[in-house]
Amino acid sequence: MFAQSSRRMLIIGSVFMLLPFVVLAQTDTLKISHQKAEELFLAHNLQLIAQRYNVEQAKAEVITAKLFDNPQFTYENVFYNPDTKKYFQTSSADGQGQYQAQLSQLFKLAGKRNKSIQLATTGLKVAEYEFADLVRTLRYTLRTNYHTIYYKQQSAAIYETELNSLKQFLGVYKVQLQKGNVAEKELLRIQSLLYTLQAEQAQVLNELEDVQTELRQLLGVGVTTVIVPDDQDEKFATDIVVTKITYASLLDSALVNRPDLNVAKTNIDYANINLKLQKAMGVPDLTISASYDLQGSYIKNYNGVGVSLSLPFFNRNQGVIKQAHSRIAQRKAETEVLDNQIKNELSASYQRALRLAALHKSVDPTFKENFKGLIEQVNLNFQKRNIGMLEFLDFYDSYKVNTLQLNSLTEDLLNTLEELNYLTATPFFNR
Repeated sequence: MFAQSSRRMLIIGSVFMLLPFVVLAQTDTLKISHQKAEELFLAHNLQLIAQRYNVEQAKAEVITAKLFDNPQFTYENVFYNPDTKKYFQTSSADGQGQYQAQLSQLFKLAGKRNKSIQLATTGLKVAEYEFADLVRTLRYTLRTNYHTIYYKQQSAAIYETELNSLKQFLGVYKVQLQKGNVAEKELLRIQSLLYTLQAEQAQVLNELEDVQTELRQLLGVGVTTVIVPDDQDEKFATDIVVTKITYASLLDSALVNRPDLNVAKTNIDYANINLKLQKAMGVPDLTISASYDLQGSYIKNYNGVGVSLSLPFFNRNQGVIKQAHSRIAQRKAETEVLDNQIKNELSASYQRALRLAALHKSVDPTFKENFKGLIEQVNLNFQKRNIGMLEFLDFYDSYKVNTLQLNSLTEDLLNTLEELNYLTATPFFNR
């Protein structure tokens, strides 16, 4: 039973050993800095390219709103004259021809054209703010993914280092076991730790691949590309002083610069202008015309001038005006909700940044390197049998846990600072 269990553990371990090689089979590597990543993002992101067309369409709507209505020309000619038995007889020489023509022009009253231009111009502002908000959102995703990839790659490297050491120990222990110098339970303990680390590494690699996929999409690079951030942010995370920026200044910046809040405020303006336009639509437009009739009127060579407009007895656009009133109230409520949301999210993010920055500053900057040197000494002393199995495994677990926690802490701090940049739409904490 014991031997069967050991064989099962060996088989499972072999499967986990293959996982890193499957990931590393991707050969396209893109080593990239923060700045280069943003350049690729702005140049190749398909969502940004698509959103730019919305801005262009809004600009076209402004052009359309500024155009005047075309004049209307009407011409009518006699088709068949039964008296002369002639078709299309237009000559006036014999007094038998006939045709008539009319030229008319529509004039919009109550300032409809100007209000339409204002509405289209406000719509263009909304489109531009929406584009800026998309850039802000995607840039935040880009930067947080960049940090996540860097620190997950660091964590995966820690696992790889430990696994390589354990595999060497495992090979030595197998030889010593055959010689009868060590107990089989010690071999199994190393194997168990090895398989546990491989399982944890596989999970980190899977999470890393998910973030890699999203970042590849943002940068517009190939699906087989492995993105490798080429700079570290530990010093920036250590040197940053969050308290230099007050919550009040962050909030002021957010209320002025947030594109989504500006969209909401501009939508109120849009709704107000639309109400004015809909009231103006209840006023009928005027059409002025000039006409000529060869001899179809009561006199020959008739020249006439006319005006026409609808009489607003029944439809004065009442329903649409009521809808416009409701839309204003709705936009104001939506803006108030967003305003409260910004204040709450910003306060929570700021407090989180203060806590993480204080915790990060409390960590000795030499801790990681000192701990790394310590674990190397532990490996050496374990090989010399100066320390026991339990102490060796405890050191290994402590090294892994503390190093991963430090990576996670730095990643969380940097991403929280990026969140503050995102929430305020201002680069307060850019490198």
